[in-house]
Amino acid sequence: MRTDSLWTSSRVTTAVARQDPGALIRIARQHRGWRQTDLATRIGCSTSTVSRLETHHGYADLTLLRRAAHEAGVPTGVLAASLGLAGPPAATVVADGPRRDEEDPMRRRTLLAAAGLTAPAALLTGVQDALASTPAPTGSPVPLDRRITTARGYFDAGQHSHLLKALPGLLADTREAARSRQDLDFARLSACYSLTAQVLTKIGRYDQSRLSADRATIYAELSGSPLAAAAAARELSIVLRHQNQPAAAQRHILDAVTRVEKTGLRTPAQASAYAQMLCTTSYTAARAGDRDQALTMIRDATRAARDLPHHPPQGRLFPLTPAAVDLYAVGVHWALGDAGAALEAGRGLHEGQFSTPERKARMHTDLARAWWQWGKPEQTAAELLSALRASPGEVRDRPAIRTIVTDLRTRHAQAAGVRELAASVGTRAA
Repeated sequence: MRTDSLWTSSRVTTAVARQDPGALIRIARQHRGWRQTDLATRIGCSTSTVSRLETHHGYADLTLLRRAAHEAGVPTGVLAASLGLAGPPAATVVADGPRRDEEDPMRRRTLLAAAGLTAPAALLTGVQDALASTPAPTGSPVPLDRRITTARGYFDAGQHSHLLKALPGLLADTREAARSRQDLDFARLSACYSLTAQVLTKIGRYDQSRLSADRATIYAELSGSPLAAAAAARELSIVLRHQNQPAAAQRHILDAVTRVEKTGLRTPAQASAYAQMLCTTSYTAARAGDRDQALTMIRDATRAARDLPHHPPQGRLFPLTPAAVDLYAVGVHWALGDAGAALEAGRGLHEGQFSTPERKARMHTDLARAWWQWGKPEQTAAELLSALRASPGEVRDRPAIRTIVTDLRTRHAQAAGVRELAASVGTRAA
C-alpha cells in the first residue's frame, strides 16, 4: 500500500475514531516493516515500552508518544485527530486500565491533605479529573484570551486556589476551540496546559504536571510557534528536573534554546525568550551538578538580557528583565552549594524590581534558601516572612519551602521570627 493511501485507510480512520494514537504508531511501524525492537532502538527505549505504547495500557508519556509517532511517520494532523482535536471529544490519552488509588476520591483527598497544601483538595482533584477526561465546554461568553489573561493573573498573584478552580473549564473551552485546527487555537491550548503544568509543579504535583507539560509540547508543535514550543519545553524540563531526570531535563531545554535561537532573535519577544531559556538551562545544569555549564549559561543570560526593558509590555510570553536574571543567578549559586555567591548575586535585588506578587515573593524565598544553606535561621525566617507578606501561597503551597519552615520550627524555635512564621504557615513552633 502506498504511504499516502495508508493514512486514509479504514484501519487508520478506525484508530482515529477510537482515539487510539498507539494503534496509529503500530500501523506506521508495520507499514515500514519494523519490529517493535527496531522502533525502540530509534526512540531510545525498551521493546516492552513500545509494546505498552502501542497497546495503550498504562502509558501516559506523551513526549515519547510524539517521538514514536514522528519516527514511524504518523502525519501530525492524523496524530492530532487521534488526540481528540477533531470529531467527538477524546476521553483521554491516558491508559484505560485500572487506576486503583488514583480513582479513589477518599484516597486522593487523604494524599492531598497529607501534602500540607492550602489549596482545597476538591480543586486539585478537579484539575486531575480534567486531565484524565476533558470536561464538556462551559459555554462561557467571555473571550478565551481574556480568560487566559485572568488565569495568568491568578498565578502571578500567587492565588493558586483561584487558578485551580478556573483551569478545568478553561482547558475544556480551549480544547473545544482547537477543533478549528488553527495555529492560534493550538497555541492557546498549549499555553493553558503550560500554565497548568506551572502551577502543579509549584505545589508539588509532579505526575499531573508532567502530563500537562507533555500535552503543552504536542499542541505547541501543532501551532508552529517557536515561542509556544519554547514555553512548553521549559515547563517540561522543569518538571523532569523535579522528577530527578536531569539528563532529560537538560536535553529538552537545550532543544528549546536552539529553536528560539533559530528565529534570529529579530524581535524583543524572541530576545526575551532566548534569555529566559538560557536562565532555565543554567539552573537545570546547576541542579544536575554541571557547574561549568551552569555558570557559562547564567553569564550568557546576563549578556542576552542586558538590553531587555526593566518593565516588559503586558502580555509578553517571557516577561524577563535584567533583575529577573540576577534572581536566577541566586538560584544557580544556591543549587551549586555556594550560599555566599548566591547572596552576593542577590545583594542589589528589591521588591520594586518585580511587577507581580509571585516574583516578589520568589525573590524572598530564593534568598531564604541561601540564608538557610549558610546556616542563618533568623535571616531565613525574615526573608520567608517577607515572602508571606508579598504572596502567602509562595510559602504555604510550595513543599520545599514548607519543609524549611518545619525545620526552623523544629531546630530553631527560639530564633527571631520563627514562631510568627510557623503560625502564619499553619504550624506551631515547638
